Amino acid sequence: MSTNTAADVIGVERAGDAASRYRQVRDFTESLCATLEVEDCVVQSMPDVSPTRWHLAHTTWFFETFLLRRFATGYKPYDSAYEVLFNSYYNTVGPQFPRAQRGLLSRPTVRQVHRYRQAVDEQTAALLRDPPGENAAEILRVLEIGLHHEQQHQELMLTDIKHVLSCNPLFPVFRSREAATTRGNGKPAPSPQRRPPGEISDWHSYEEGLFEFGHDGQGFAFDNEGPRHQQFLADFELADRLVTNGQYQAFVEDGGYRRPQLWLSAGWAQRQSESWESPLYWHRRDGQWLHFTLNGLEPIDADQPVCHVSYFEADAFARWAAARLPRELEWEHAADPGRIETGNFVESGALRPTAAGEEGGFTCPRQMFGDVWEWTASPYAAYPGYRPPVGALGEYNGKFMCNQYVLRGGSCATSRTHIRPTYRNFFPPDARWQFSGIRLARDLQLSS
Repeated sequence: MSTNTAADVIGVERAGDAASRYRQVRDFTESLCATLEVEDCVVQSMPDVSPTRWHLAHTTWFFETFLLRRFATGYKPYDSAYEVLFNSYYNTVGPQFPRAQRGLLSRPTVRQVHRYRQAVDEQTAALLRDPPGENAAEILRVLEIGLHHEQQHQELMLTDIKHVLSCNPLFPVFRSREAATTRGNGKPAPSPQRRPPGEISDWHSYEEGLFEFGHDGQGFAFDNEGPRHQQFLADFELADRLVTNGQYQAFVEDGGYRRPQLWLSAGWAQRQSESWESPLYWHRRDGQWLHFTLNGLEPIDADQPVCHVSYFEADAFARWAAARLPRELEWEHAADPGRIETGNFVESGALRPTAAGEEGGFTCPRQMFGDVWEWTASPYAAYPGYRPPVGALGEYNGKFMCNQYVLRGGSCATSRTHIRPTYRNFFPPDARWQFSGIRLARDLQLSS
């Protein structure tokens, strides 16, 4: 047996950083629940939404299952029933409670789930203080995946509770707007650059060529972001900013939801079956458009990015605007990592997309990171040479590469430390409850 200590393998400083990071992420999850009542935390408003209580428990189950049960000496499961109740989709681990029925459970209570979190946190802290040397590197690897996994669920908590509260005719306020005064870098939100409602944007041009894509192996990335590979891009243009509420309102008022020629066949069928007439959370009252936000029901701001639109709606708008959606590698080619620091992320407290401001020192488009996840025209599929990781964690991304589209850039509900240019989010084309929006693209040779 190896006699190496954790300090020999990973270093004392690295282990301490991991423990601090764990505490920071877990505490932030708790802070997102600060304004919720117990009753808010148990509602499931549709099958795609999970109760806040479930998110709190599932993220804890992840650390218990993949960290403590594997590496903590003599660890005894907190509650054997939780192994099924809070398993999301890991068939390799075991059976799961049906997703669409999560809101039917009155037990465990919210208080019991918080106790579960506390117990697992204490055990994880003990493991990180003295991880067995022969497993120390693997412990840190799994921990890092778990922390990014929890950040994904922090975003889902916000999108899900927004849907829950939107179903209430009282339109409850999740968090008052007074807290929404800064952007993700902690600086005051810049003044928007006003444009006429029908004007789409300035454009950035990119010449054709053979380029590299995918994560380069430096720092953390999910398995679906690699392997790094080359691909040829033709000439293209990207819009300088995201499509705004005002521009999308022009589409609505021009009959965009009543013109089947603008829609993909599956999208038109979805629009009819769901009676879509505007983005999710938009309401027409006394001749004025309002929308439900995490700050309550408010008039739409014409300069803010349109949000909560499906791939089908984004594609129809692009066709109406004589443009198209960007392909995911076009988006990645244009993305400057330096833009991340200017993005509107969850740390700003805004919890909503904000209007584009003047951001000097860049030649690439604005709002590439934060505000809204940007639909791309690319189906979610494996990169050349991709192989899912072995074991249960191999179920994380690879098995969903079917009937989904890629979104890029993060949103106002994403953590800034969670995003990077190669990050590939994915959802079915009819999904609207996520913070999803639109950036336009054009083929350069057709745009002149």
